[in-house]
Amino acid sequence: MFQIIRQIIKTGIKTEAPPEPVASLRVHHQRLQQEILDVFGGALAIRFVDAGSCNGCELEIHAVNNAYYNLEGLGIKFVASPRHADMLLVTGPVSHHMAVALKRTYDATPEPKLVVVIGDCGGGGIFSSLEADNYACCGSVANVIPVDVVVSGCPPTPTAIMQGILTAISAQK
Repeated sequence: MFQIIRQIIKTGIKTEAPPEPVASLRVHHQRLQQEILDVFGGALAIRFVDAGSCNGCELEIHAVNNAYYNLEGLGIKFVASPRHADMLLVTGPVSHHMAVALKRTYDATPEPKLVVVIGDCGGGGIFSSLEADNYACCGSVANVIPVDVVVSGCPPTPTAIMQGILTAISAQK
């Protein structure tokens, strides 16, 4: 319990802090839209899956959708069905009751599909010492489905989430 409280104190509030300008993250708007058009033939559709997280990463994902970061302005949108998705955005360590649902969601997503894991928990993190024999958790997302990009942080900033999505798109091309 003390380890989690120390992590919360160390991390602080992410969403409400103004983003710092980083020159490497500046991408020309039209070039980015052209890359999305080239790879996916239109807008990038993302299906979000919570595999058992604490909801810290979800708050940052919702922040990416707000008017400040304007993810939809780049041609990236969230969809309700994996059959309409190009990318799966997964948070949290995979709990046993979500393993089958995550695998079915992955299988229902048409090719070419990308998987981006958001947060330290989904990439192992505090749950990395837990094996599949645990009563509640399968561990990282990579234990259940193939992963293309892991965005580290507990929780990662909205800018880091956007960078992870763009990294996955660039790797696909």
